[in-house]
Amino acid sequence: MTDILITNGTIITQNEDRQIITEGAVAVTDGRITAVGSADRLGAETSPARIIDAERGAVIPGLINAHTHVSDIFLRGTFAEGRGLYDWLFNVKQPALFEMQPEEHALAARLYCIEALRSGTTTFVENDTALDWTDLDPTRRKLDVYAEMGVRNIYGAGIRDLPPDEGFEQLFADITAHDPDSVHPGPGALIVETEDALDNTTALIEEFHSEGGRQSVWPAPATLATTTADALRGAYRLAEEYDVMTTTHVAEAKAEVRERGALSSIEYLRNIGCLGERALLGHCVQTNARDIRLLARTGTAVVHNYRANMRLATGFAPVASMLDTGVLTAIGTDNSILNDTSNVLSDARAVATAHKGYHQDPSIVPAQKAFDMVTCDAAAAIGHADTLGSIETGKQADIAIIDLEQPHLTPAPDPVHALVYGSQGSEVETVLCAGTVVMNGREIVRMKTPLPELLTDATATAERILKRAGIE
Repeated sequence: MTDILITNGTIITQNEDRQIITEGAVAVTDGRITAVGSADRLGAETSPARIIDAERGAVIPGLINAHTHVSDIFLRGTFAEGRGLYDWLFNVKQPALFEMQPEEHALAARLYCIEALRSGTTTFVENDTALDWTDLDPTRRKLDVYAEMGVRNIYGAGIRDLPPDEGFEQLFADITAHDPDSVHPGPGALIVETEDALDNTTALIEEFHSEGGRQSVWPAPATLATTTADALRGAYRLAEEYDVMTTTHVAEAKAEVRERGALSSIEYLRNIGCLGERALLGHCVQTNARDIRLLARTGTAVVHNYRANMRLATGFAPVASMLDTGVLTAIGTDNSILNDTSNVLSDARAVATAHKGYHQDPSIVPAQKAFDMVTCDAAAAIGHADTLGSIETGKQADIAIIDLEQPHLTPAPDPVHALVYGSQGSEVETVLCAGTVVMNGREIVRMKTPLPELLTDATATAERILKRAGIE
């Protein structure tokens, strides 16, 4: 018996042929898609326990945010523009995150999930680069929230095992002098022994990673500047052993290029054996043609964090060249403090438009490719091409239903074009994750606290965190 039949919608399948089925339907049983076709045929062939009328809306694969930082959501709008990468990192992000208590991390996770689901995101890769291995209570509290909310999540357990050298300590002192009142944790905070980091990551994977389920754990070396080659190689070995991936911030700013010297970050990763199908590299802004060829040759995936890079003015990632060379590229919203939203489809619009202007070429990153970068390409980039990213028989039933009957989406002869260039996020009506309805009529099904009450609590919590951290 069919559990759910989604019917009377325009099915944007994102299959290999990018097939769009008007007046279509999707059948779901035991969390997976069991049939895709015309509404008339599936209506006649199935006996669903529940029917969801898409009401001529768009039925799309659940969106995938391939790089984000969840707890940062409480820092949204909290600092003046004009800060560079290290100024923002050392004087705003780190002081605030170090002051957050476990229950505050849990509340941040809840707020994040609500925003993500209401914009059609069903999967996100969290980079917890501020992970304190001496206290895993915040991690466990967040993962409990994700499980409760029903969202599919990948938790990147941040690894830092390289103590700062004298030059970096001086850099830290010079930058934090700009904000002496902030509670600075110090340049060596979060550093752990290499074996301890790998052993602890293994324990997290074994405790929380669910094969075929909604929750996964990856080893996530924070940056090349804070991680030894042994830790990077160990993380890649763990990914192979547990059939997961690694994720790392790479070539984000010019400062990193200067630190590496003559050897680029991509070449360094190639030389130590950490490029390939188990690696997902965030940013990759400061990369050249040789780096891009290495990424393509090794099958290494990249996450384009466009809005965060623009906010900090770290540079314009050569995504057009990556796509032309065959580098698998997804999109991530990165920090809410930089991006201001966690709406990955909104970032797809920014990517699709900005690269056209930057390259003065209107054919670069068309709407379909931008949509691929948050659906099927994103699924492949995170190692889930066989289970996520498209509406096809056998795949996980991660699905969003979008109301197209909106003035700003009318007319919409090409629904993909309309979604990428016209949608604002508020049109998402219903969301399923693993075949379970997690949002219905824009109401989060598993919400225990009324939304107005939660938003009031979140605002007050953010204010308390900033006060404790000494951030103006």
